[in-house]
Amino acid sequence: MKRYLLPALLLTLLAPGIALADAFRITDIRVNGLQRVSAGSVFSALPLNIGEQVDNQQLVEASRALFRTGFFQDIQLGREGDVLVITVVERPSIASIELEGNKAIKSEDLLNGLRMAGLAEGEIFQQATLEGVRNELLRQYVSQGRYSADIETQVIAEPRNRVSLKIVIDEGSVASISHVNVVGNTVFSNEDLTDLFELKTSRWYRFFSSADKYSREKLSGDLERLRSYYLDRGYINMDIVSTQVSITPDKKHVYITVNIDEGEQYSVRDVRLSGDLVVAEDEVRKLLLIEPGQVFSRQVLTATSDLISRRLGNEGYTFANVNGIPEIHEEDRSVTVTFVVDPGQRAYVNRINFRGNTKTDDEVLRREMRQMEGGWASTHLIDQSKVRLERLGFFKEVNVETVPVPGADDLIDVNYTVEEQPSGSITASLGFAQGTGLILGGSISQNNFFGTGNRVSFSATRSEYQTALSFGFLNPYFTVDGVSMGYNAFYRTTDYDRLNVDISSYAVDSYGAGFNFGYPISDNSRLNFGLSVQNDEVKTGRYTVLEIHEFLRQEGDKFTNFKFNAGWSQSTLNRGVFPDRGHSQSLGAEVTVPGSDLSFYSLDYRAQKFFPMTEDLTLRLHTDLGYVDRFGSTKSVPFYEHYFAGGIGSVRGFRDSTLGPRSTPSMSNEDDPRFPEGSLTDPDQDPLPFGGNVKVTGGAEVLFPLPFIKDQRSLRTVLFVDVGNVFDTNCLNENRNCGDVDLGDLRYSAGVGLNWLTALGPLGFSLAVPLNKQSGDKTQVFQFTLGQTF
Repeated sequence: MKRYLLPALLLTLLAPGIALADAFRITDIRVNGLQRVSAGSVFSALPLNIGEQVDNQQLVEASRALFRTGFFQDIQLGREGDVLVITVVERPSIASIELEGNKAIKSEDLLNGLRMAGLAEGEIFQQATLEGVRNELLRQYVSQGRYSADIETQVIAEPRNRVSLKIVIDEGSVASISHVNVVGNTVFSNEDLTDLFELKTSRWYRFFSSADKYSREKLSGDLERLRSYYLDRGYINMDIVSTQVSITPDKKHVYITVNIDEGEQYSVRDVRLSGDLVVAEDEVRKLLLIEPGQVFSRQVLTATSDLISRRLGNEGYTFANVNGIPEIHEEDRSVTVTFVVDPGQRAYVNRINFRGNTKTDDEVLRREMRQMEGGWASTHLIDQSKVRLERLGFFKEVNVETVPVPGADDLIDVNYTVEEQPSGSITASLGFAQGTGLILGGSISQNNFFGTGNRVSFSATRSEYQTALSFGFLNPYFTVDGVSMGYNAFYRTTDYDRLNVDISSYAVDSYGAGFNFGYPISDNSRLNFGLSVQNDEVKTGRYTVLEIHEFLRQEGDKFTNFKFNAGWSQSTLNRGVFPDRGHSQSLGAEVTVPGSDLSFYSLDYRAQKFFPMTEDLTLRLHTDLGYVDRFGSTKSVPFYEHYFAGGIGSVRGFRDSTLGPRSTPSMSNEDDPRFPEGSLTDPDQDPLPFGGNVKVTGGAEVLFPLPFIKDQRSLRTVLFVDVGNVFDTNCLNENRNCGDVDLGDLRYSAGVGLNWLTALGPLGFSLAVPLNKQSGDKTQVFQFTLGQTF
């Protein structure tokens, strides 16, 4: 006869000491009701074995052990003679999980959270776990300020002891902030303090912002900013007494009140140094930003500790610990600050490792290192090496970390992790024009050719009447000391006999080659020298302007010139592409040497500097100046050496190369003695841009992040004002366009620009409006460029 022992067991729990069943020796164990759970899982969890003598208490413990597995929702223990019979009802398994209504939290993230909590397809279902997950989700939405959020869970029975879960989420709306108030402040105004907060009250112009949406995390950050504001101004005992967040009955609006106790302001009585300074005390004291008599500032205290730590780090004490300890004197509201220096043990660099450079050779990165393996670890050299990698322009991001070597307390590994980005551009063109036929063209420019760090450029254009080829190469590390070597060659020719349309002005057939060397004079500066030879032949068109005829009459139409160039450049920019810190400048000079057919020289200066305005805004000032002039027996500067202005890279909003002096209209009388016999004039021709020998351009840009774009590293958006023009001070005979540089003739424009680094190269777009357009100026509101350095 079979007897169930569960009621007896329950009564045993309620009334200990009452014997409801006699002890017996188990001769066999039988388990009934198993579907998915194996018998082995039951026996492994059961603390009873065949042959054991069991009593009521042991059976109670056995039942508890089986319940703890979580596999069963009901367990009954029975006895048939000396056979222990265990009858179980398994918990259902989860057949599917359906989410509905969630937008603020992604379904993928929710499912991952459910899986970590034990709710996933195929897992055993437990109602308590589902309720716990529901409550946690509600807390998550509340932390986002969604107080009206509601979550409904549905458990739907399925065949074969399975269930489907449906979680219906009503996220509600984020409660907006109607009022933020600080109570207890007397020194600083409520407006000054609430301006520190990331949380803002609702305004009509914040419809694109989430600043007026309540968030518990944001409030915690705002309270810390408030506390830091007082601590940085000497209020050491400032305390946030309480914070109240009140919610309206409809759960759509929030009122925040912060109660504070400002305390008294404290000044610095004395500054002391303690511990092992390692370096001379005078050097350390030069780093102290905090001095007696100043108002105490925790920010200055922390900055001074960091400066001392970095100074010790430069001597190899990478793990130096510097603590600024304030000693408060209540009697006169002053503070004695003691910087306790613990340099630790000097660390040496074991290995320098590079990660993430899938295309760039390790050698290219290693030669930029200023920190050497085997030397003591210098914080300055490690950071300087990082900056040099960023200036290459090959990497979107560079990170560095120092890792202690296991088993050695004085060795570290320095690991640089880079994320590569496009470092070149490629363009191709195919076209057809009446009279010129098929036009094929292409160019490639790569600053990191095959990962070697060498710069290679090549372009080719072919049409019915014109052929143009060019090639350039630069090895920035021709020697291990950083001496660079480069060379270039080009060829361009035009055949007007194959052209069946009228053409105005001129063409120049040119070919030449040159080489150059660069020598570093410091980590930020270098000198460049080069020599080139160029052969030019000027060809006039059907309607050649007067200035060109004048030049050809004076100098001829074929020239071979040898040019020597020298330059100096300096850069402290933090990145090679899209920098936003530091400055750069370059000064270059080029002059024709004896043996040349023409005698002229040019001077060029370029500079830019970045000024941080806020955390997100940066001001960039830039200029580009140029001057070219003749000397010796040459009567005028070659017109094809002129500068031009207008367009991207110059003065945006004006058409490319259209600013400055213009040619004399060729509608002059055909009997004009200044035109060669047989030359033609075009009655419909407007004066053409002719350039000048003086260039003055510059401008200001405000760099700002593009809204809604998380990764800003390949994008740059700017608000800009451009200014510039070109002038001609080198007078040809009776050239009425010649004159002095008049800054009153500068053109101005303003607009917005976008630069984007793509796989094909950098793209530049601008929308600009000319501010002082003059008669005859050619304007262009929208402009773009591909494959050009910004």
